[in-house]
Amino acid sequence: MEKQIYQTYLDILHAELIPAMGCTEPIAIALTAAKAKEHMKGEVTSVSVCVSGNIIKNVKSVMVPNTKGLRGIEAAAAAGIVAGDPSRELEVLAGITEEEQSAVAEFLKNTEITVSEAVTDYILDIGITLKNSEHTVYARTAQHHTGLCLIEADGVKVFEKEIEQTVGDIDRSVLSIERILEFADTADLEDVRELLDRQIVCNTAIAEEGLTGKYGAAIGRTLLMSYGNTVHNRAKAWAAAGSDARMNGCELPVIINSGSGNQGMTASLPVIVYANDMCASRELLYRALLVSNLTTIHLKTGIGCLSAYCGAISAGCGAAAGIMYLYGGRFPEVSHTIVNALAINSGVVCDGAKASCAAKIASAVESGLLGMQMYMHGKEFYKGDGIVAAGVEDTIKNVGKLAQNGMAETDREIIRIMIKN
Repeated sequence: MEKQIYQTYLDILHAELIPAMGCTEPIAIALTAAKAKEHMKGEVTSVSVCVSGNIIKNVKSVMVPNTKGLRGIEAAAAAGIVAGDPSRELEVLAGITEEEQSAVAEFLKNTEITVSEAVTDYILDIGITLKNSEHTVYARTAQHHTGLCLIEADGVKVFEKEIEQTVGDIDRSVLSIERILEFADTADLEDVRELLDRQIVCNTAIAEEGLTGKYGAAIGRTLLMSYGNTVHNRAKAWAAAGSDARMNGCELPVIINSGSGNQGMTASLPVIVYANDMCASRELLYRALLVSNLTTIHLKTGIGCLSAYCGAISAGCGAAAGIMYLYGGRFPEVSHTIVNALAINSGVVCDGAKASCAAKIASAVESGLLGMQMYMHGKEFYKGDGIVAAGVEDTIKNVGKLAQNGMAETDREIIRIMIKN
């Protein structure tokens, strides 16, 4: 692989596989609020939060970590203002004390917080204004969860940055399934070892917590109790259990993928489960995780970070690609696995972050594994079978068109329904 392309792949991985505590949309609100608070003089007496529809959708029903079970946009903003540590980025609410949790509740009770929907060209757009009788601070995050682009204090710009189209504005056009497999085969593992070890440790820990059954609808635990301990079922259950915990207030961090903890867990945990079951070497696990993570990023690049298209579907395809790699599959086998999986489950809608995400993750992993098993048994879908095109790259492009263009009105209708509920 060319040196420049190899470095770009490393840059993509290091930009995307980062830690986050809690669902990334409320955390992005908390981070923006905490950044604004750094520049505020005196106490905050009123807060205005203006966000894109997809932020409303993904924050409305999910718990904000370290807030004693609070949910929603107001809670996320209050937590960031009162107790957020902006230096910790997407772990901005980690380490909040019980005293600070009580202070967040008091702030919510005593402070006027208004929420409105932004008129914006960006799917992810967060604007937060803090005020008191003498001062005003405005902060804006756009396009991705850590994309702070503007801070104004009393009308003076104290920070401004051009809006990045992707995290770090790294060129994703170099991604292809063929190159991803080449990278996985040849990567110097010292370049990715720390990154992948962190993913294995963090995502396994939250899955284990989720399997206690204490969180949400306990989808992961239900799968194990209902369908047994086969590796196939464990792969679904562990990924779902991580989401059970994360969507419902667990304060453990996860390593995200494409801006999403659910996608980070879905792309990694099934691969880890299969590798452990096969007694695969650590090196093979690392290389399979490179396949799963990069495949997920490749699929999500054409879809966008937020959409009406459930991102877990892309991550389920990525996981299946990584598992096929564990079994020795390379370009023909991995490509057909991805195409089969996309043909089975594309079009599952994203109706926000909440407990049922865990069930959608289980469905996504199931589709990926079925797509893999189909090809192992000599079966596949062909060009003309719905959105399936001649080749994996054209099929991936079709999914991007489906998500960005075809489901745009679906996204707006979902947001309208959720706002009324």
